[in-house]
Amino acid sequence: MKEIIAILRPASWQKTKQALLEGGFPSFTVHRVYGRGKQKGLRYLSKTGSLEEGIFFLPKRMVTIFLEEPAVDSCIQIITKINKTGAIGDGKIFVLSLGDVERIRTGEKGSNALI
Repeated sequence: MKEIIAILRPASWQKTKQALLEGGFPSFTVHRVYGRGKQKGLRYLSKTGSLEEGIFFLPKRMVTIFLEEPAVDSCIQIITKINKTGAIGDGKIFVLSLGDVERIRTGEKGSNALI
């Protein structure tokens, strides 16, 4: 079992959601988050022409998906296809190993609890 965490631009979330649903990934959790990468936020040119500090943290969407290992590549391809523009800030995808999962209502464990 794997956990995918994708940090995405807010503007691409609706298209990403639709693509995940169409691709057979109906279960996910989404959070509105703020963060920054190597660019350290946004900077702007002041009236004097110098580079000034601007926005330190940018709005993003964090999507969490739990799935079986064979489905990981397909899920990543869907997310990448929608979100890759080639520009700074396209986002990141993290893939983590998942130890175990248990459905609270039924007590099911492992793969059965993911469905």
